[in-house]
Amino acid sequence: MKDIRVDLGNYKLTVVEPPAPKFKQNDNGQAVAAVDREGRQMFVVALFAKQIPAVGERPQKGEEISVTLVDDPGPGIDEGARVVLINPTVSPYRIDSARGVNAGISFKAQSVAPAHAPSPRPDKS
Repeated sequence: MKDIRVDLGNYKLTVVEPPAPKFKQNDNGQAVAAVDREGRQMFVVALFAKQIPAVGERPQKGEEISVTLVDDPGPGIDEGARVVLINPTVSPYRIDSARGVNAGISFKAQSVAPAHAPSPRPDKS
């Protein structure tokens, strides 16, 4: 399974590293532009994701995530900005190598846009 749609509406997303073109290493160890199946340049943004607590609930710790963007978000998404992801998905991965197993989930979205201030989630009761 890949590109599983996710709802991050109850998370506060803050830019840690602004969007930039995504690169990968080729077989010769050189950095080359990462492109999608249609040959379009992909982008990457680093976000700090923290769940918005319900009223009276203690806040949980957040986590930094890296998100691959399909479209160029353009200017104005700067460090410290609150944002929302447009059409976010996750994909599980597992890479076996001589150094061991690397597994987790990768985040992807169509793009990123400025966010409006969130309201607290309703009380659980």
